[in-house]
Amino acid sequence: MTDQPTASPALRFASLGSGSKGNATLVSDGETHVLVDCGFGMREAERRLAQFGLHPRQLDAVLLTHEHGDHIRGVGPLARRYAIPVYLTAGTWLSGRLGEVPRHEWVVPQSRFAIKGLEIEPVTVPHDAREPVQFRFRAHGRHLGVLTDLGHPSEHVIDAFRGCDALILECNHDRHMLDVGPYPPRLKRRVGGHWGHLANVQAAELLSRLGLDRLQRIVCSHISEENNRPELALEALTPLLSGDESRLLVSAQEHGFAWQSIA
Repeated sequence: MTDQPTASPALRFASLGSGSKGNATLVSDGETHVLVDCGFGMREAERRLAQFGLHPRQLDAVLLTHEHGDHIRGVGPLARRYAIPVYLTAGTWLSGRLGEVPRHEWVVPQSRFAIKGLEIEPVTVPHDAREPVQFRFRAHGRHLGVLTDLGHPSEHVIDAFRGCDALILECNHDRHMLDVGPYPPRLKRRVGGHWGHLANVQAAELLSRLGLDRLQRIVCSHISEENNRPELALEALTPLLSGDESRLLVSAQEHGFAWQSIA
């Protein structure tokens, strides 16, 4: 995983890990390196970054999608130790989950901004958090969508993520596994509800409406260890690709996935 993201002028992305125990995604244009969320403790985040050939001091920013622990746990400690700026919505800040950081920048949903040469569009999503967003990135003429933690594929989300060259997409649960699984009824309703997490069939629906012609890489992400299996997520999406799995990738909880370049 130690392939350096500065090797060529391309839009690249990788995952430190994805799931209910922690989420963190790297995005780089070759000069700018940002981390989307960090749900791992500081030492574990440092260890996982090192596997990608990066030190926290090389990060230009941490972008926060929302305040849930599996996305925010390591953000404050990393930002305080290494003076990394944190970009977040006012709602996420007001949740009080982050703590003090040396520098924070406001993210306004639907208002594009840039960090050096990396263009970023925060997109409001339906999720049970204070002011959640997901992100669309642009560099070198290519587009990457990071789209996890949403309860349903709203029209707004579909419009915002059309035309991406790569997409990290939530495939959180299989509906049958959630129904018969160990979660208490209240948690089942939350996860499977309109403001919870995407089921495999919903991810497939979203993809079919986005269109697949331009997508070079589709990453099944935020897969529940209790209520899903990677093979079920792949089974849901593969028919959309006429059985061709070469564009599909799974982001695992323990090791994420290696650097991917958008051609």
